[in-house]
Amino acid sequence: MSKHSLLLLLSIFLIRCSVLRNYNPDKKYPKQELQDDYTLLRNILEKKHPSLYWYTAKDSMDYFFDKGYEQIEDSMTELQFGWKIIAPLTHKIHCGHTSFSMSKGWNRFIKNKRIPSLPLYMKIWADTMVVTANFDRKDSVLKKGTLITAINGVPNLVMIQNIFNYLVEDGYAENVNYIRLSSNFPYFHRNVFGIYKNYSVQYIDSLGKQKKISVPMFIPPHDSAHKKLPTGNEIIPHKPKRIELLENIRSLNIDSTDHLAILTLNSFSKGHLRNFFHSTFRKLHKSNIHNLAIDIRGNGGGQISNFVLLSKYIRNTSFKVADTATSVAKSLHPYTRYIKSGFINNLGLLLFSGKKKDGRYHFGYWERHTVKPKRNNHFSGNVYVLTNGLTFSASTLFCNSVKGQDNVKLVGEETGGGWYGNSGILIPDITLPNTKIKIRLPLFRLVQYHHISTKGIGVAPDIFVPPTVKDVRNNVDRKMETVKALVRASGVK
Repeated sequence: MSKHSLLLLLSIFLIRCSVLRNYNPDKKYPKQELQDDYTLLRNILEKKHPSLYWYTAKDSMDYFFDKGYEQIEDSMTELQFGWKIIAPLTHKIHCGHTSFSMSKGWNRFIKNKRIPSLPLYMKIWADTMVVTANFDRKDSVLKKGTLITAINGVPNLVMIQNIFNYLVEDGYAENVNYIRLSSNFPYFHRNVFGIYKNYSVQYIDSLGKQKKISVPMFIPPHDSAHKKLPTGNEIIPHKPKRIELLENIRSLNIDSTDHLAILTLNSFSKGHLRNFFHSTFRKLHKSNIHNLAIDIRGNGGGQISNFVLLSKYIRNTSFKVADTATSVAKSLHPYTRYIKSGFINNLGLLLFSGKKKDGRYHFGYWERHTVKPKRNNHFSGNVYVLTNGLTFSASTLFCNSVKGQDNVKLVGEETGGGWYGNSGILIPDITLPNTKIKIRLPLFRLVQYHHISTKGIGVAPDIFVPPTVKDVRNNVDRKMETVKALVRASGVK
């Protein structure tokens, strides 16, 4: 069954569900409306994106724009337009902050719907795919830890690289996309390759031999719990308390056995971080802790001011955020109405940027401002920063700010965020007027303070700890185990 059957199969399984707010996923937008949306997007990107030609030359980008337009040969649904036309286009920009998402109507409609797909979730890196979960409970063959080598005759490496052509990244730092595929492989596979009634899966058995098995498409069961009549014995679902929600964003744990404090930080945006950092480092000081692990493997970024504050507790010397932070326009005019919070973003561009001789508008504060280390509760012990592909945006800026300091070691994998720099600071959504598809639009290009000369890669760890099949099978967090081993080897308590 070809990928063009995706819409048909989705319709079969989704049409039985009630349509929220009259949204119709089967609606086909006329060719002219799709072309109008596409042309508008091209105009906005060409006039307002700060790094459109950073990795792809203008003549090449023009070719990709024209090619995408030509592929709008007939009417399409929102899903087809988003994945067939918009996703490959945004990939060519090589900007991790310029990604597309479906409309609000689609997201409301699809919530809690039964969508058929491949039942296998996998941990993926390089050309390796290891089963982490199989939703088909009747399948006794493809268990956790099984190595998959091909699906429907498509070898691993070919399949992964094909999907990557629909995803965004900073430059060529693909590590973030391995994590994305690992988090929800069935979602990406069905949107790129389509849905099949049966999947031919090649795998390696316990004896190391290549084998093949037919796997039926998985259809999530109905959630009929809400239809049951009350008996008085129901278990009321636990509603997370405020403190639990905050712990999911940031937490501090003391491992007394290994004499190690573990600071887990999953965002630089939420979690009342200023107060949290203050109390954390005060506690570390009072507790006489000399080893600190900062786990930012799930941190996709956030506010620059929060990464700066954390760096002030770690850095021994003064630093700046950016060598340059620039936009290509002083306002979003004449496209303000298509961009979320357009008035506020126009005000930000007006107040925070000024034109210089290079013809670009500079965010002078982050270029000029020198950040000094904290004096009170400054941490001078051993610091281990755990990184991977999801370490992105402001998290990458943090890595760059502390990397190279004698008492700091980055442990793990290359970050997904660009080491040379990235585009961001202000990142509103463009909403296309006909399909309502959204595309993120970064307004500033930030080149990191004392950046490396090579652009296009993520921040490299000082101690590389890649995933292994054995660790996946045994649920071993090798990166954290490596940090604990380093602490023990140092003899510092």
